[in-house]
Amino acid sequence: MLSTLSSPITALLEQAGGQWGIYLEDLRTGETLAIDSDKRFYSASVIKVPIMTAVFAEVYAGKFALETKIPLRREDQVGGAGVLQHMTPGTELAVWDLVTLMIIQSDNTATNILIDLVGRESIRNAMQATEMVNSRFYNKLMVVPAQVEGYNEITAADMGRHLRYLATGKVVSYDSCLKMIGILKRQQHRDRIPFYFPPAGGDLIGSLPAWELANKTGSVNEITHDVGILYIGSDAVTISILNKGLPQKPAVATIAQIGKLVFDLYSK
Repeated sequence: MLSTLSSPITALLEQAGGQWGIYLEDLRTGETLAIDSDKRFYSASVIKVPIMTAVFAEVYAGKFALETKIPLRREDQVGGAGVLQHMTPGTELAVWDLVTLMIIQSDNTATNILIDLVGRESIRNAMQATEMVNSRFYNKLMVVPAQVEGYNEITAADMGRHLRYLATGKVVSYDSCLKMIGILKRQQHRDRIPFYFPPAGGDLIGSLPAWELANKTGSVNEITHDVGILYIGSDAVTISILNKGLPQKPAVATIAQIGKLVFDLYSK
């Protein structure tokens, strides 16, 4: 089924230019479609997905609770996406709220607070536990140390594997995965994979949505990503699309077209 998308996706990538990493996996059948899926890309905000997994792992281990309050410090506040950079230092936020802001608004300040909370090794352990074999984590967001040890990098295949672990409840715990996917489904950045999807809601109050997407985007200069799990009917498919070398507008347009190809295939 996914193999039928190889030619049209390849044509879109050739037309767009830039460098791409694509990994699709049908979670029901196990079929995959990979195009340069082991190529490394700067992670941008997509690294926030394994950071979330690391937080839930530490909660499961009893290190702290999702309700644990963390005070916002002025030194935590960084630019880029998110609202916490504009809030009053001293404000206390629950770990749950920090994770939610990190994912659905891509809040960089929330992200850095959580990195300090769990530690870099915990994040690396979460990546290792989900077979992210070619990916790397080194640095907080929007904070570039004078001596750079390395850069946060991901591959499309690694993100696909991580999403598979979440979707199948195979990392941390079933309940943790359920909560993490629930947060990803509340994503507010929907300009890429689902841009051409039809409305998900039905006409009746309480009716089940026609589709759901649990996703996370990432963007910096000429880096444009979107990864997620598309739930449609009885099917679920992971979609990992990474780009570098293009301005954001044409990259976003190409990702949206690929998303439509996948949606149309599974909506038939």
